[in-house]
Amino acid sequence: MNKAITDGVVFMPTAFEFGLDVWSSGDGTPGSDTYDGAVNAAYVPSDADFAGCLEVQKTVSVQKLRYMGQTPLYPGCYLRIRAKVKAISGSLPSVRIAGWAGDGSETHVAGLTEVGPSVTLTDYGQVVEVSAIVGSGNRGGVDMVWGNVPIFGHFGLDLTGANGGVVRIDDIEIEDITDVFHRDLMNWVDVRDYGAVGDGATDDSAAFEAANEAANGRRILVSSGTYYLGSSVTLSAPVQFEGRLLMPDTAILSLTKAFDLPTYVDAFGDEMQAFRKAFQSLLNNSDHESLDMGGLRISVTGPIDMQAAVPNRTEFAQRRHIRNGQFYCEDASDWDTEVFTSTASYSTSDPLRLSNVANVANIPIGALITGNGVGREVYVRDKNVATQQIILSMPIFDAVGTQTYTFTRYKYLLDFSGFQKLSKFSMSDIEFLCNGRASGILLAPVGLIFQVRDCFFTAPRNRGISSIGEGCQGMLIDRCQFLSNETGMRVQDRVSIALNANANDVKLRNNRITQFRHFAVLGGTSSIITGNHWFQGDDEDEGVRTAGLVLTSPHNRATINGNYVDNCSIEWTNEHDHEPEFSNEFSFSALNITNNIFQSIGSAPWFRFIVVKPHGNGHFISGLNITGNIFRAIHGTLDRVEYVDTTYSDLDYSRMRNITMQGNMFNAISQGSSNPVVLQFEQNTGASIWTVDCGGPLPFGGYAQNVESLVARSKIKNTANVAIFDMPYIAVEQGADRDQIQLFWSQPVQGSVAVTVRMDND
Repeated sequence: MNKAITDGVVFMPTAFEFGLDVWSSGDGTPGSDTYDGAVNAAYVPSDADFAGCLEVQKTVSVQKLRYMGQTPLYPGCYLRIRAKVKAISGSLPSVRIAGWAGDGSETHVAGLTEVGPSVTLTDYGQVVEVSAIVGSGNRGGVDMVWGNVPIFGHFGLDLTGANGGVVRIDDIEIEDITDVFHRDLMNWVDVRDYGAVGDGATDDSAAFEAANEAANGRRILVSSGTYYLGSSVTLSAPVQFEGRLLMPDTAILSLTKAFDLPTYVDAFGDEMQAFRKAFQSLLNNSDHESLDMGGLRISVTGPIDMQAAVPNRTEFAQRRHIRNGQFYCEDASDWDTEVFTSTASYSTSDPLRLSNVANVANIPIGALITGNGVGREVYVRDKNVATQQIILSMPIFDAVGTQTYTFTRYKYLLDFSGFQKLSKFSMSDIEFLCNGRASGILLAPVGLIFQVRDCFFTAPRNRGISSIGEGCQGMLIDRCQFLSNETGMRVQDRVSIALNANANDVKLRNNRITQFRHFAVLGGTSSIITGNHWFQGDDEDEGVRTAGLVLTSPHNRATINGNYVDNCSIEWTNEHDHEPEFSNEFSFSALNITNNIFQSIGSAPWFRFIVVKPHGNGHFISGLNITGNIFRAIHGTLDRVEYVDTTYSDLDYSRMRNITMQGNMFNAISQGSSNPVVLQFEQNTGASIWTVDCGGPLPFGGYAQNVESLVARSKIKNTANVAIFDMPYIAVEQGADRDQIQLFWSQPVQGSVAVTVRMDND
């Protein structure tokens, strides 16, 4: 760029031969004294070195010469002022280029450097050239950095030193040398040309904003240096960073035409800081709804507090998305798990609160709570130090009174727990490389529709995704891989869990989960679990198997369809019920387990694929559909596939209702299960009472409560071999285990029948 060429701007002052009335002996401002008619100055038309020139005798300590015309100044434009001088007689002075800076009101802009380097004349008749460069940017070689406030200058020179000397001065030249500083064809603007200093201390925010305003579609260049931006800055043009930025936590950098993580890394140098700043902008700028990580792998040395990165927001409910990158957990002490113990009291009258918590200030939000009577995946959702109370993520089933609890705070790569509420947030195509040191994601305590899709959670130390409240409402986990850090361990020794949720409407679809202690602990209702493959086996002969999927809401309303359930069980409990005994509620109900593949390899024969585990008395099953599944054992045989775990309590089998278990396939299972079950019974000797044992195929050890049909499969004959055509009456729930039925005939008979029996009331 050269303004004289491109825009026809005239920078060159009037030559001396055209009059000295435009040359001031002061600052060059209107009304100042000129050299026209001055006793110590005269125009010399002919000089051997200069042709026409000005001869001046130095009479004051600083003899000034200023052009009274206003030489224009533009952001990004650099001018070189040059003059040739020679001493004629008398004392030898020093010479320097000088100027006077004026703003739009034609007033002086104070505080600027307005003189160039000084040169001392040493010989008479020797021509010496002095020069200085003036411009807006703080660049190497710029002698007078004036920034963007001055819009014109009065330029000339100063004579300093001893008085009395006579010098001759050739016509002063001012030329545009912007091309010396600017490369290419100027399709960019440099922030230094708009006043940026780049010393890491001076606030360059205004200069960045000025460069952005001047860009007008061109690229913004942040040249080498360290730039402190003390306030929020928005750059609405493409930007290139050669230098680095420093910003306080509260200041936002919005790069609306270059919003991607690689650009933020270029801006800040530090990858973690770059990600925090990019996330801060993501939640504070409506010009972009997603952050592209650009395939970068971010090395993370400690948990990233996502809310602390956005200190102006504690809630957010607009769609935002992060995609396409990796978070790599470096080995650092900041990942170390924190463990606290404290006494606290619990009452069922306030089921989500611990009171009288000793040392509550030390217990971090997001800590896992364990203790007698505490179910799985109960977390500290919030706390009140003043009242010594802790808010729980879920109720506790058997801990009334005071006891000692353990609070374990895992460390997560991305920690959203500082938000009060976060909704409509999603992440995709990201690998969380936890390296056995960190966990993956900790959700906010409240929120709707947190989605993770096409992501890898590789070797999390404790958890893949944790919910400490209801930030999991409507959570969507799709096509993700959860790869355990405990693959070489025995099942019973594992502690890691892929994910948990407390709220309703969770969707887990088409994921693959390897060898955790549990795949998912779901405390809400109405979940859809479909198309997943989770496997949890080990190499131990007749090994122990744990639950893959844990459902803790008895009235569950979940659909579990089309999954591959490998070497683990589906466990259905009410361990998050603060009053676990049945009390006029739905009890265990509304669960569909359909069209899944269940497989066991080398498991102990007593292992079961479907387990119901009541934590209080009086419960029963009143709505369960198990149909179309394939159950298979390899390298061993399982006794059966379903089971009631009576560790805490048994079910009330007399109240079973609405249970369907049909159309399933059993391979290497000693006893299949069905409800209703069709039994073939043959009585080979005459008897008036036939006893049919139904206990084997009826699921969950249920009672033979109902007979739906009775069909004679052969001639029913008496002892005289005469056919009998009357019907028996039936007695249900016979025998010590109430799993038999009896057929009462009018006389002793023999023959075979098919009887359809149910273990429920419907």
